[in-house]
Amino acid sequence: MERHKELKVAALANGTVIDHIPSEQVFQVVSLLEIAKLHTPVTIGNSLDSKKMGKKGIIKIADKFFEEAEINRISLIAPSVKLNIIRDYEVVEKKLVSLPDEVVGLVKCNNPKCISNNEPMHTRFNVIDKKNVTLKCHYCESKIKKEEIVLV
Repeated sequence: MERHKELKVAALANGTVIDHIPSEQVFQVVSLLEIAKLHTPVTIGNSLDSKKMGKKGIIKIADKFFEEAEINRISLIAPSVKLNIIRDYEVVEKKLVSLPDEVVGLVKCNNPKCISNNEPMHTRFNVIDKKNVTLKCHYCESKIKKEEIVLV
């Protein structure tokens, strides 16, 4: 008798699938998109086998369609994410996330003397390297690499 070793997850009628998330970033993505506040079914898979990545994460969210700006924020921590839009059980659109040219109010400046850390204001960073995710503070010009990013 053959045993099935794959986990079966219910198909999504309508909603968004966020796929190819590096396993170590799955819960950062959950936090960044405030998925815990949603009132629709959510399936989170982590450390799943992936031919391309070795291990990956996936998040399936029923009846939720994100704005492009919301999704592009994911690229700060997981730049290789693929997004599938599902309608009537069919993938109607596939997108790759992309880092915007400017990031506002999402990342803490790592310079303790920066005005954004000492005044009530939004942080603002220019993206100077999209491939390697390097940001430059608009106010103090400090540079932050991907591994140094702290979300606010």
